[in-house]
Amino acid sequence: MANQNSTSEDNSQVKKPEEIQTVLVLVRHGNTTTTGKILPGRSPGLNLSEEGIAQAEAVAEQLSKLENVAAVYASPLERAQQTATPLAARLDMEIRTSELLYECDFGDWTGRELAELYKLQEWNQVQRSPSTFRFPNGESFMEMTARMARFTELIQQDHCGKIVVAYSHADPIKTLLCSSLGMHLDMFQRLFIATCSVSAISFSNSGTLVLGSNWQKDFSIKVP
Repeated sequence: MANQNSTSEDNSQVKKPEEIQTVLVLVRHGNTTTTGKILPGRSPGLNLSEEGIAQAEAVAEQLSKLENVAAVYASPLERAQQTATPLAARLDMEIRTSELLYECDFGDWTGRELAELYKLQEWNQVQRSPSTFRFPNGESFMEMTARMARFTELIQQDHCGKIVVAYSHADPIKTLLCSSLGMHLDMFQRLFIATCSVSAISFSNSGTLVLGSNWQKDFSIKVP
């Protein structure tokens, strides 16, 4: 009995590993003149509209209140860079450009009107079984998911225990949220990400925790 009690006491004093959380805050770019009308993809030269500029300023004001922000990242595309600029200025940081945050490469569909694409037979596949689809001469949803996963690996290595804000696009953000929630990729279209909305994911020893998604206007990111 003495040995058993001694073992029990020893085990009770074993320290658990320290919980270190790295938080990724994801922001979709603001409105452009083609939002909801055209599939711009990676076409260069698409800038924020006046509404988009106002959205970027508003979200920057909210996010600048966060403590422990280590870095601001953005997709190379102008609309993402312009949305990230107000926050980077408030935090006195340089924007770190990452191609891993790029919009999906829509290939031959780039620049086409959404109303036209809705009529294609392939559109049903994009909505119902995206894991099986590759855009003609472009990227597959599986490839996009893999590069977003790679981005999370890098920020956990480079900014462990910190908060990182990353400006990207709707589909990349949706696929990352989908995988973080343990959902199959074919369900990612069930998620909605509005322009300039905010989502947050925590990565720690205990696993992955989605803190929230598609926040708009007033929000508060609380790390448990």
